[in-house]
Amino acid sequence: MNQSGLNRRHFLKHVAGYSMLALPGIQFLRTIQANAQELQRRNKSVIILWMGGGPATIDIWDLKPGRPTGGEFRAIDTAAAGVRISEHMPTVARQMRNLAIIRSLTTTEGDHMRGTQLMHSSYTPNPAVPFPSLGAVAAHEIPKLQGYRAISLPSYMAVGGAGGGPGFLGMNYAPFTIQNPGTPPENIRPPAGIGSGETETADRIQRRRRLFSMLEDQFTEGRAPHLTGNNRNRFADASKAHSDVYQKGFSLIASKEGKIFDLKSESQATLTKYGANNFGRSALMARRLVEAGVSAVEISLGGWDTHNANFNALATRQLPTLDRAMGSLVEDLVDRGRWRDTVLVWMGEFGRTPRINQNAGRDHWARCWSVVVGGGLIRGGQAYGATDQDGMAVARDEVHIGDVFATIYRALGIDPNMQVRDNIGRPFAIAGAFTRGGDRIPARPINALF
Repeated sequence: MNQSGLNRRHFLKHVAGYSMLALPGIQFLRTIQANAQELQRRNKSVIILWMGGGPATIDIWDLKPGRPTGGEFRAIDTAAAGVRISEHMPTVARQMRNLAIIRSLTTTEGDHMRGTQLMHSSYTPNPAVPFPSLGAVAAHEIPKLQGYRAISLPSYMAVGGAGGGPGFLGMNYAPFTIQNPGTPPENIRPPAGIGSGETETADRIQRRRRLFSMLEDQFTEGRAPHLTGNNRNRFADASKAHSDVYQKGFSLIASKEGKIFDLKSESQATLTKYGANNFGRSALMARRLVEAGVSAVEISLGGWDTHNANFNALATRQLPTLDRAMGSLVEDLVDRGRWRDTVLVWMGEFGRTPRINQNAGRDHWARCWSVVVGGGLIRGGQAYGATDQDGMAVARDEVHIGDVFATIYRALGIDPNMQVRDNIGRPFAIAGAFTRGGDRIPARPINALF
């Protein structure tokens, strides 16, 4: 008996000792597990830097020094070995290890409106089929990825511009527009007089939300009495889209996520770094939105239609504004741990002519030009493809806009070969095919960028 008691006490003593030794290890494992779960919940995002007007990429990303088409700017070295860009882009040059230039893009549209539609959707404009934009498709597909964390904010947001349309995906995937970055939109503020304090205001908003939901349910039941439960919830008509949009709005007003639009919490040093202008504030807003889990953000910088005085416009206005905002955005996303989960694409509706016109300008040019991508699974620090010595034609590795879209989707973890269906059930690839000689050539990711 005594011997048994001694053994029991001896055993329990050692178990206690080993348990104490094991606590740090257990805590370590719990930390790993928590971190893994948090990593799985990190939302993927795409940021579109839209350059309205058609940027002269031959003066930014693919310079031709010493050639008749070369223009006035010097090329400078960057953080990516062998990759040189405009002297007016020093901030971006320091971030080139994270970016990839596609120098051999060829497109088919030299008209502003048609080029804008093509570059937003990867499809040649067709009045019979409203194709969804890159941002709309990302907002449609990213929430389906494993580990996605639902948020109150709209999935697709356009800052300082209109953004791309939702096409046949419907109004649920239209961009929520912020015209004045840094100023909270008026329509997310609670109506005056519905509460005297934050708690009371939130409670009354939720009561309004429940009343709204009840009325919407009665309306849907009247429209589709044959459907019940989850089937009715999936009822895909205008009334369902209307309900979904308003439910997002209620969530946004009643949550702290609505405060994301206010830049007052950012330091003056940060505001100065991005640039004291709308595009700089738009880039900073884009960083905040993707950190909050927004799937797609588009920011816009117009003024690139430089038929006259191209070099003066770029040197004094366009490139300094772009450089500070774009370079700071990439730097912050990398430093703050968001680069792996965010894909960035810089593009406009077309490039500009290698030939310099009599007004020291460049005209519309879609035959060969450049876009820039980075983040996600993309391997930065390189330039893919090339134009000839005067920038008049693609010299190697021709790329079409569908290939760019397929590359972006793959970098986000979305199957680039998947299809979405329009409102009458017809399937469309999310990255448009290229037609040559009557043959349709499916889009393909650029493997060299991975």
